[in-house]
Amino acid sequence: MSDQTVAPGPHAPQGAADPALLRIEALRGGYGAVEVLRGVDLSVAPGEIVALLGSNGAGKTTLNNVLCGIYPAWSGRVWFDGQDLSGAHYRRVVQAGLIQVPEGRKVFPNLSVLENLELGSFTRARERRATNLDKVFAIFPRLKERLTQLAGTMSGGEQQMLAIGRGLMAEPRLLILDEPSLGLSPLLVEEMFALIGQLHAQGLSLLLVEQNVAQSLEIAQRAYVMENGVIRFSGASQDLLASDELRKAYLGV
Repeated sequence: MSDQTVAPGPHAPQGAADPALLRIEALRGGYGAVEVLRGVDLSVAPGEIVALLGSNGAGKTTLNNVLCGIYPAWSGRVWFDGQDLSGAHYRRVVQAGLIQVPEGRKVFPNLSVLENLELGSFTRARERRATNLDKVFAIFPRLKERLTQLAGTMSGGEQQMLAIGRGLMAEPRLLILDEPSLGLSPLLVEEMFALIGQLHAQGLSLLLVEQNVAQSLEIAQRAYVMENGVIRFSGASQDLLASDELRKAYLGV
């Protein structure tokens, strides 16, 4: 099936300021000699929630890791808030305010809740650490109750809260959430998506990378569907859901 666009996302006319906060153009990358990303184009406008959907092995996490400078891009460009971050070191990416909450949470199990949160501001916003801690505790009161608890002894839902809180400590301009509902009970999934809506209501731009199609499309303004390292469909969430072919072939709804 050829790549299709159900409805166009933001696109800057030639010579005009780019309306996108994040713009990825023809991005390629992989591991060793194995190409995973095969020319990915994607954008997120300020204040948007954009969903990136796809099954396991589609290339979603690889895209996140290349985008955030963890693995080098083979070719293509990454623009963030007017800065060319193509090939930038991950520390420069963080300093720019592009923050990822990784798949699997990746909290530091032998460190306390407080130590994990403080590490979130190691590169960016260190001088506002105390203020940002208060903001995180307002969103996640449970974390404040467990400041001295080792992260490795927490439940999966609590670790996900901690991972998101750690990301918020860096004052993200754009927060990438990689599979935030993975491994959570249905009730906690509902709570997680409600939290994402709350963060968006506070003005945060979000790239939501998920396999949970139905709830992602409910909350996102636009979405991209990735398969085998390429974007197969993109457009407004309601338009994607209205496409019978897309729902049956790619979304499973």
